[in-house]
Amino acid sequence: MNHYKRILFVAAFVLSIGGGLSLNAQNEQSPYSRYGYGMVGDYATSAQRNMGGVGIAMTDGRQINVMNPASYAGTDSLTLLWDVGVDLTRLWSKENDATGKSFGGGLDYLTMQFPIGKYMGGSIGLVPFSSVGYSFGGDVKDNEGSSLGTSSNSGYGGLNELYVGIAGRPFKGFTIGANIAYQFGNIVNDTYITEADGTSQALFEQVMEVRDWNLQLGIQYTHEFRAKHRFTVGLTYSPEKDFHGKTWGVNYDISLNETPDTVGYARMKGTYSKPHAFGAGLNYTYDRRIMVEGDFSFQQWSKAKFAGIRDDEGNVLSGSRFDDRWKAALGFQLLPRIRGNYFQRMTYRCGVNYTRDYVMAGNNHVREYGVAVGFGMPTLGTKTIINLGFEYKHRQAYPQSLVTENYFNITLGINFNEFAFWKDKIR
Repeated sequence: MNHYKRILFVAAFVLSIGGGLSLNAQNEQSPYSRYGYGMVGDYATSAQRNMGGVGIAMTDGRQINVMNPASYAGTDSLTLLWDVGVDLTRLWSKENDATGKSFGGGLDYLTMQFPIGKYMGGSIGLVPFSSVGYSFGGDVKDNEGSSLGTSSNSGYGGLNELYVGIAGRPFKGFTIGANIAYQFGNIVNDTYITEADGTSQALFEQVMEVRDWNLQLGIQYTHEFRAKHRFTVGLTYSPEKDFHGKTWGVNYDISLNETPDTVGYARMKGTYSKPHAFGAGLNYTYDRRIMVEGDFSFQQWSKAKFAGIRDDEGNVLSGSRFDDRWKAALGFQLLPRIRGNYFQRMTYRCGVNYTRDYVMAGNNHVREYGVAVGFGMPTLGTKTIINLGFEYKHRQAYPQSLVTENYFNITLGINFNEFAFWKDKIR
């Protein structure tokens, strides 16, 4: 990679942190994200999303794999990797006879991976933990069906992680690693109420501000046989812990231009938490050209704490119900030939996944399934790979369907490989 590319990447990284960038905040367009901490992610890169979101057992020195920090030890001792991802999202939603469309997009992640001697590797980056984004409204009626006015709900923000990871290989085939992350972000949920005669308008705003840390552990074991065949088993774990930060609510009568009344101010420690999270994956690779992987992850959100905002008398002004989240994913990758014409050197990917989310809309669970295809396109004269993918997702509540959502995502990841730079430095 040329010096100017490194400078541009580092500048973007520093600006994103210094400017308080909220990764993926404009990509989430779901009313289901109003619950809890929003829609949580899985740390998947663009290439991994093109394979259905697998990666727990993936060990490939040419790709950065934040999903399992043990993978960092698989990097070549002469290779420095950079990966930046963006995506665009088109959403079609439906509730009863009402339909809607929305469009979002933005920066998804920034990561770097580097060798630390012969048997160790490290990574740093900025990745999303959760995202919030929605806007919807409706009529407010009394018990007799008469209109009292209208309500409008909107939310934005999310939680991000600035992480540092390290991994080592204590003996052949076995790697172990950890990510330690600074977790930060703001989540804002607004509800506007307008009376039927239009004479009064009120706002209730809920704000959550998180400044915390997070830990993720991972191991991988690889068994090679018959020269070109390789099986890898991967496991990940993130411990339960309280969130640190603060949360509050604000009542504001807009029509009277009154001073905002802050209610329910509280520290989050002891009343808000993230759960134990487990992941397992099995990967088969042939000749570094064919890859198949299946993953399963489980997050015990039913045991997590989320107190909600309470007024001075202890009444709950807002809150959420959680249940355990689990996800199953299956992915496939094919590189026809390491050397050949351009289309033979392209990487072809596809994958599927199914998720039962942690948020509950009333007494309803939220589930999602998705399919994805993608391509890894080498650039002429360099080791840079452009990962382009297309993803379809369907999300709805059950047993009562409520809002049905259909997503079409375009993902773009650019993977810079600095092997040539390091070789020149050695010379």
